[in-house]
Amino acid sequence: MRAGEMFAGFRIERKLGAGGMGSVYLARHPRLPRQIALKVLSETSSSDAEFRARFLREAELAARLAHPNVVAILDRGMEGESLWIAMQYVQGSDSAELLRKFPLGLPVERAVHIVTEAARGLDAAHAAGMLHRDVKPANILVSPSPDGPDRVLVTDFGIARAIGESTELTVAGEVLATVAYAAPEQLRGEPLDHRVDVYALGATLYQLLTGSTPFPYTSAAAVMQAHLAEPPPLPSIANPALPQYLDRVIARAMAKEPDQRYQNCGELAAAAAAALRGEQVAEVPRARTGGKRLLSTAITLVALALAITATVFVISRDGSESTSPPTASPAPIADDSGPWGTVGFAVAAFPKLLPHSPTSSGFRGLWCEAHDQSSHVVPLDVRRPLVWLECSADGDPVDMIWLDCMTSRLTWPDKTWEITASGERQWTRGNSTGRIMWGDNQVNGHRQGNVRINFDDPGRSFCVMELFSSTVSGQDILDTWWPDAPI
Repeated sequence: MRAGEMFAGFRIERKLGAGGMGSVYLARHPRLPRQIALKVLSETSSSDAEFRARFLREAELAARLAHPNVVAILDRGMEGESLWIAMQYVQGSDSAELLRKFPLGLPVERAVHIVTEAARGLDAAHAAGMLHRDVKPANILVSPSPDGPDRVLVTDFGIARAIGESTELTVAGEVLATVAYAAPEQLRGEPLDHRVDVYALGATLYQLLTGSTPFPYTSAAAVMQAHLAEPPPLPSIANPALPQYLDRVIARAMAKEPDQRYQNCGELAAAAAAALRGEQVAEVPRARTGGKRLLSTAITLVALALAITATVFVISRDGSESTSPPTASPAPIADDSGPWGTVGFAVAAFPKLLPHSPTSSGFRGLWCEAHDQSSHVVPLDVRRPLVWLECSADGDPVDMIWLDCMTSRLTWPDKTWEITASGERQWTRGNSTGRIMWGDNQVNGHRQGNVRINFDDPGRSFCVMELFSSTVSGQDILDTWWPDAPI
């Protein structure tokens, strides 16, 4: 449509933008002295009867919202073969367009302000019984104010649904979520609640802070796999000038399990503001997941046709007694100034076991280096999402210890072990608890004893430890090394 044309009684002034489902125009209201944003859906979308019914129902739902941080829906209908919706016109730009002027991320104060205002609008929608399901920078409008902070409004509830309604990913072939911001349960096609928007708002905050989407892979399949299986990214790695407490904010907002996330968008915004003030932010709550969730994720990855190779190993459980994890202080943010640099937080979690510096030795002569996944030594002044410490031991009977830790302080995933365990039990030492597994493996025709240790207490639950011996079995490591180990 061109300027001056009439559509559904509105006079078109100019085109504001276009997308896969239609175009948005600046138009003049026929009876009131105001401009509106007129969204006209493509005839392809409009011609589908199921899509038409869904669109009209969802426009009616969105029209119920009346909040200063939500773009108001004024009217909707059908003209010829095209569906349309009239919305409040907001002068300014969306956050995605704003990021083009700040390719490395917005000033942190502005990013947090935008998310805080958007959170108010989203929480209002949730209170009204609606989910947005497509929160992203392009759906957060920013209108600069000459005498105050930016005015921020959430828009495009076009795929919103009432809480409790069907949550299929696709309708008539249309993808109903932007993959770059989609929560794992959304990708798995599970029932959704308001925490799906918390996840997407966390992903949006990450992009506003760094200029990059959380998982900037080139294929949609790889992005989906990352949302389902990879730990949340750390904004301070992408932008070292950011407060490190923001790492915890993103880790919790984008936790894989909804129960681990902030329970509303306002909590996320408040934590981001606290991190900006330099206040300590609570770590991610411990996961309550198990094999069923892992199996569900694996099935989803196959369904998405991802090229992932996985080997499933059986781990037996001896049914030993369990002990409730103790109350413990949150793990501290890493102090990169120490001798271990960016991996210092992992070493600090095991002060009596590991060496205090890269040039000293620890329990029974342990000597450690930080490695990457290819076993190459890495510098200690670069922060990474995962820390791998490889420690050589004295061979009596342990030859090698591996310590893997998540910098985000997320609980280490409850994944199956790569060894068929011959035993497993709960352990308790002082105010610490965890599980220990032991077994044997064949390496180049020789038996290798293995032990794996997991931790329950929040100060170490983000780590997993593995022990190896070329001379004795996993049971022998358990009997001779484990009783005296300072863990």
